[in-house]
Amino acid sequence: MLQNKNILIGITGGIAAYKVCELIRLFKKNGANVKVTATKNALEFVTKLTLETLSQEPVYLEQFSIEEKKPEHISLCDWADVFVIAPASANTIGKIANGVCDNLLTSLACAFQKQIFIAPAMNTGMYNNFAVQKNIEILENNGIKIIEPETGFLACGTNGKGRLAEVSEIYSVVESYFEKKQFLKNKKVVVTAGGTKENIDPVRYIGNYSSGKMGTAIADAAAIAGAEVVLIKTFDIDRNYKTVDVKSAQDMFEAVKKEFVDSDVLIMVAAVADYRPETVQDLKIKKENNDSFTIKLVKNPDILSEMCKIKKTNQQVIGFCAESNNLIEYAKEKIKRKNCDYIIANDISKKETGFASNYNEVFVIDKHLNMTKIEKDTKENIAMKIMELLYGKNN
Repeated sequence: MLQNKNILIGITGGIAAYKVCELIRLFKKNGANVKVTATKNALEFVTKLTLETLSQEPVYLEQFSIEEKKPEHISLCDWADVFVIAPASANTIGKIANGVCDNLLTSLACAFQKQIFIAPAMNTGMYNNFAVQKNIEILENNGIKIIEPETGFLACGTNGKGRLAEVSEIYSVVESYFEKKQFLKNKKVVVTAGGTKENIDPVRYIGNYSSGKMGTAIADAAAIAGAEVVLIKTFDIDRNYKTVDVKSAQDMFEAVKKEFVDSDVLIMVAAVADYRPETVQDLKIKKENNDSFTIKLVKNPDILSEMCKIKKTNQQVIGFCAESNNLIEYAKEKIKRKNCDYIIANDISKKETGFASNYNEVFVIDKHLNMTKIEKDTKENIAMKIMELLYGKNN
């Protein structure tokens, strides 16, 4: 279940920090990729060298990396499938519950949009404190999974609840999370993402504003759900699953035809140019004295329609409909005209959910014109909700 999954582990200051070494070993042994972030106090209990040796990755301590030129709390959030904080001190639990971001670990917890697991470990009196319990309740109510501490002999010399859950229990909880998400196991899902570019000459092209964020989120969600994923994309991005680089609509058409043959699901998220220049100049077009310049355009292949024509009974094709007006009307007309199984419609005229935004709001429409609205959320969460809506119920 954990093969090629990306697991971020956060370690806070507490005697139980040494136990996380075994947790890292278990995750690595079972095929997961592991990165570690730690608070300054955590390194009083377990050394940086030990953590780096076990994870085979640097330990992340600082908010900003000079080498990567990117805030670590953003790059690590993009990379990780889940975030496991163990042991979690009362101090860190309180910070996360109240949005305090005064170190890398708490900044990560604030920015992280996927599943977070927190395994508290502390003195019994601290654990039972009303404020700590209130903070834990806040975290649970907001979707964070609490792996409850055990009752037993504590490092402070007392008996009671507060001892870090067994490493095997923490591992099992994380593994079970991925197991429940495996509703696309043994399925091949092809996803297109980004905007195509249609060359005019060696330096100019016709394009659009699509960032590819939604398509990437859909591909990531399918991978988390256990699918064999192929992402056909027009931009640079690294993923653990197969990616295919294309530029033009014709390039994308050829790549989709090739991958669709043995696929179960095709999800066309890419913004494919409807037209391309009839003639592409070999040399850069020089500016003339004329006040106007004409380019003759010809139609590109309609990839969505063509795939719907050749799909087999065991295959599904899902299209995206990005509109600036009459969203539902155009989406329903599109699904009938193109004969796809689902259309996912989103309004690109809204700045907060349009091109390049990290958020979206969509309507999922089936071929019988039944419609489900997924309210505004991050594109990562929207993508997982779409996958669960369409395929999770069949698990």
